[in-house]
Amino acid sequence: MGDRYPKLKLAAVQAAPVFLDREATVDKACRLIEEAGAGGAVLVGFPECYVPGFPRWYRFRTLYDCGELYRALFANSVEVPSEATEQLCAAARKAGLYVVMGINERDPGTLGTMYNSQLFISREGVLLGRRRKIMPTLGERLVHKAGDGTGLRVFPTAFGPLGGLICGENTNSLARFALLAQGERFHVASWPPFPTPDNVEQRRAIEIQTRYHALEGRVFVISACGVVDDRMIAMICETETQRQLVVDSGGFSAIIGPAGEYLAGPQPEGEGILYAEADLEAIVAGKYSHDLVGHYNRFDLLSLVLRDGTAAPLVWGEAGVRQATKELPASDLLEWLLRRLPGRGDRERTGALREAEGPGGPASEGQGGLR
Repeated sequence: MGDRYPKLKLAAVQAAPVFLDREATVDKACRLIEEAGAGGAVLVGFPECYVPGFPRWYRFRTLYDCGELYRALFANSVEVPSEATEQLCAAARKAGLYVVMGINERDPGTLGTMYNSQLFISREGVLLGRRRKIMPTLGERLVHKAGDGTGLRVFPTAFGPLGGLICGENTNSLARFALLAQGERFHVASWPPFPTPDNVEQRRAIEIQTRYHALEGRVFVISACGVVDDRMIAMICETETQRQLVVDSGGFSAIIGPAGEYLAGPQPEGEGILYAEADLEAIVAGKYSHDLVGHYNRFDLLSLVLRDGTAAPLVWGEAGVRQATKELPASDLLEWLLRRLPGRGDRERTGALREAEGPGGPASEGQGGLR
């Protein structure tokens, strides 16, 4: 008889936040999680920066006119962990489903550092982890700091590994492959709202990126896109010219199967939750011919290196010296140290290097040393 693989229901939330109000947006997110669970979903994805909203103002205002909005965003952003994350975890536990939530993450202890992040929450209400967007896009760089490689990982679920990327990260072939190489089976692509006249181009790009990732990796993709509402427009747009840039609510959520086919959506307008059945047998069928991280590749020829360490702004004293010099040959290390001695010219340093090396060293033979 052999093994059979389950069918399960996926959900994509397309909704506006209660813009720049963390508590109200978390409450709304919890209601949407409960609704998705009642609809039979076992996994739900939310838009980019859903709590407390995406900083879309840079599309409408000059950077000099955004200070007040930036301060409000920082005041309402989410620390991890915090009361806000505990509420979201409790909602996931009550609804009995896995949640991927987009947040503006505030770096604890700072008064200005934020990240564009996704939270991964288990159906038991456990915070599995968070990942930070590795490169903010365009105007996001005025708001968000770049993340590091520690978040480029998948998280365990009862149905297989779960990963996610944020907006333009889905164009990054290396980032996508890093997740696929870890066995990613479900992928949440989180997007902001695209309410401006260029949204036709943006929607075309979203379609290409999400459908190709599904096809290439033989994975299910939940593509969750934000939308704007009257509150958000009123808070961002100060002039009639700015308001005229809003052509619709800016959504494009969808759920995509492992052959790159739409299972639900895309939905370009309004709020709602999209549902689709995911049959894991479809992954097996697709990998018969195209198993990118298995039998249909040559890792003796091609592979990817992922540096998952954090990048610190300061390395203290000797630890920093050891890191900088740990792979230097002895003569190069001496040269490196001598160059850092104050008040000594090249001739004095060369003499010191010769003395340290002894007879027959590169510096004494004129074949090395200081150049």
